[in-house]
Amino acid sequence: MQIEILKSKLHNVKVTQTELHYVGSLTLDEDLMDASNLIENEKVLVVNNNNGERLETYIIKGKRGSKIVCLNGAAARKAQVGDIIIVISFAHMDFEEAKTFKPALAFVSPDNSLL
Repeated sequence: MQIEILKSKLHNVKVTQTELHYVGSLTLDEDLMDASNLIENEKVLVVNNNNGERLETYIIKGKRGSKIVCLNGAAARKAQVGDIIIVISFAHMDFEEAKTFKPALAFVSPDNSLL
């Protein structure tokens, strides 16, 4: 049996930018991506702690060290600069493998620096 479980979580990052007139996606600092085991073009769930909005999109690699968290395209309507979001990805795996799998969890300070 295959089940879907948490693979990666980038917890409480602050939105630094929104770009409505863009093709769409979520741009993340490459350091944040590495810390949470996310890769470019990976599908993610974005949860906005400020307004309760939830959306699915994909990751675009942002400049390493920039601390950028930018919602692009239609996603830009789901958050404002300064909002706190959680970025989550899931993986499908065998039920037995899932019992011992450990997701990558990354936490940040208020300025999006890794803790």
